[in-house]
Amino acid sequence: MKVDFRSAEMNNREKITRRGFMASAAAAAVAVSTATSATRAAGTSKKFKLKYAPHFGMFRHNAGKDPLDQLQFMSDQGFTAMEDNGMMRKSTELQEKIAKKMSRLDMTMGVFVSFSGFGNSDMMTQTDREYQNHLRAEMKKAVELAKRVNAKWSTVVPGNVTQKLEFDYQTANCIENLKVMAGVCEPSGLVMVLESLNWWANHPGLFLKKIPQAYQICRAVGSPSCKILDDLYHQQISEGNLIPNMDMAWEEIAYFQMGDNPGRKEPTTGEINYKNIFKHIYEKGFKGVLGMEHGNSKPGKQGEMAVIEAYRACDDF
Repeated sequence: MKVDFRSAEMNNREKITRRGFMASAAAAAVAVSTATSATRAAGTSKKFKLKYAPHFGMFRHNAGKDPLDQLQFMSDQGFTAMEDNGMMRKSTELQEKIAKKMSRLDMTMGVFVSFSGFGNSDMMTQTDREYQNHLRAEMKKAVELAKRVNAKWSTVVPGNVTQKLEFDYQTANCIENLKVMAGVCEPSGLVMVLESLNWWANHPGLFLKKIPQAYQICRAVGSPSCKILDDLYHQQISEGNLIPNMDMAWEEIAYFQMGDNPGRKEPTTGEINYKNIFKHIYEKGFKGVLGMEHGNSKPGKQGEMAVIEAYRACDDF
């Protein structure tokens, strides 16, 4: 029997060539996938239309515990702002590191809390010199921090109502004290933003709970350093009518925060049409920050990515 060794050798070569081609193709696919992941990690995600501001811890499973790594992750995902209610409790060294990192990433610093009267009614009941000197001292600390971290806005929550004084007198006292605080802020340009909080789900008994009330107070204080923080989650619970109330108070609104209702999680998880609201805010020409003051509806890395996808969906207008 005659065997064609050349034909067999050619078949073997073809098989080897095909195997090599398939291996090369697979390697190329892996390389493309790796390059794509590396590109995303390097920060090529499209920036959002508005300055949505995550907070530290929101993406800790993907970014790690280090605040600077979390800032990098936020920026890589297209976020151009960050807020931190607890900034005043951080060390000066860490504050400075955060500020430098945000400057390199071209990120805007959102709010930090400078005054919260939870549990007391002092701002609504006291106007004596000693108390107002205390307020001045607190706001001087806020001004110093704001300069250190390049912040423009600081959250102020006046405190609780009291049953021992007519509400209108409480309002007058609050206005007088806010004028004192604003006087400290004005030279530096720091803006106190008054946050109205709901009674029914989170903060029963607080003095400031509606946007019209905050508008009245800001108009009476009459300072560029006393404006409104419109937290849309709280306002949906307290009064609803979000866009009309926003429009009526627009000239006094300096900052937004959000969370869906019920649950206070990311947009798309509740009843609020955030895509429509973000479009409205964008078309009104708002250039400030919108703080993501809410939790994640799902745990872990997937839950964090779901938050980002929710903002992508609502920012697609």
